[in-house]
Amino acid sequence: MPPPPGFKVLIVGAGVGGLMLAGLLERAQVDYEVFERAPAIKPLGSALSLGANVFYIFKQLGLLEQLHAKAKPFGQTRAHGENHDTVRVRDYSAANEFAGYLPHIIPRPQLYELLLSTIPPHKVHLQKRVLSLKHKEDGVSITCADKSTYEGSILVGADGAYSGVRQGLYRQLFEMELLPEADKDWEQLPFSSICLVGQTRVMDINDARFEKVLKETFSRFDIVVGDNRPYSWVTFTTRQNTLCWMVIQHLDKESSRAHDSFRNSEWGPESAQVMCEEVKDFPLPSYPGLTIGDLIKETDKELISKVMLEEKLFETWYGMRTVLLGDACHKVHPAAGLGAVSAIHDAVILANALHDLPSGEPCDITKAFQAYRDERYPIAKVSFDTSRKMGRILGKNLINVVIRFFINRMPVFIWNMVLIRMYGYRPQVNFLPLVPDRGSIKPAPQRSLKAVSNTVAV
Repeated sequence: MPPPPGFKVLIVGAGVGGLMLAGLLERAQVDYEVFERAPAIKPLGSALSLGANVFYIFKQLGLLEQLHAKAKPFGQTRAHGENHDTVRVRDYSAANEFAGYLPHIIPRPQLYELLLSTIPPHKVHLQKRVLSLKHKEDGVSITCADKSTYEGSILVGADGAYSGVRQGLYRQLFEMELLPEADKDWEQLPFSSICLVGQTRVMDINDARFEKVLKETFSRFDIVVGDNRPYSWVTFTTRQNTLCWMVIQHLDKESSRAHDSFRNSEWGPESAQVMCEEVKDFPLPSYPGLTIGDLIKETDKELISKVMLEEKLFETWYGMRTVLLGDACHKVHPAAGLGAVSAIHDAVILANALHDLPSGEPCDITKAFQAYRDERYPIAKVSFDTSRKMGRILGKNLINVVIRFFINRMPVFIWNMVLIRMYGYRPQVNFLPLVPDRGSIKPAPQRSLKAVSNTVAV
């Protein structure tokens, strides 16, 4: 049953995790509001890889067909050298048997559009930059830059890697001497690579340069590892006939925004254009004669961004009436495609915990937050470690070269074990009818489903 009357959730951040949580709370009939600092929800980046690890959630919500209509499946990834030779082909077709679905590529704007369709527009407030938060015995309030104030029962920080909510919470916990040693350096988010990312405009499917690839049933997912330069680059096609691309620069040493060497002048639109010039001649093996520069020309400048690929797993996920979600508590390298997936999983388990709050009696918020963290942290740590390792595979140091040598010769049975681990965790919402699992491999246990008896198929 839903929480007691008057219970309200304030969600800061309209990213994938925040919007998924809002959509789930809407279905659970739990009151909420979403606050986003930007003047518009304008998803930068390129595309996301989603698979059976989240498809059952979308099926519960009745959105899976719409998701698949916007996404394009992929059955393999190809790794190349700059000289156009194929170094490795990774076959994902077994995921269909093991977990019930092939993975799909979906552009960020298409996913945001789908998530926003589940939320009444009046519940999303734009241009609301949260400056401070205040805890009370029975609730929490936030104050925004426009001096507006909002009150709720709990606050969810889903506002990204540099979460203002996390900073506010941690400062309060630090002053109360409740912040563990591991989180006292919360302003340092290490990164060992940076990324230039974008998505082309819709291409003419008869354009001879891209015709063959765009007409393929499956997304063409290519990875190129630079031969003598500290870069790797990735391209993939979408159902919308766009090409998503990203160029990763591998740094010599780990850095962070808290380091003295960090300069804000290295980021922003102008810096992205400088990096575009630096990488424009990088070849594209699947598109003979074309380079990254050709994709940059087909991409609107305002949709090109340069970002740090931070990596950090925080120990503290909640305190008092505030709880963190997604990148705010675990920022992973994108190499494994688990960032958005992990945020969606957070939203599901947190929604389950909130829905399980007793109705008609005082709510034990701490107990609900603890249940959420206990269920998600071990899995988030595996995702963090996996993403970190896969990110290092693309690096340019000798150890990275050695790792790639063995990875390229990985036996099929070991790769199948990797797929099972990637797609084995397939959580569902406990307040909607469960859907039958189609995979031959049993889903990993989900603690928040133990008490659920609603096994009706939808």
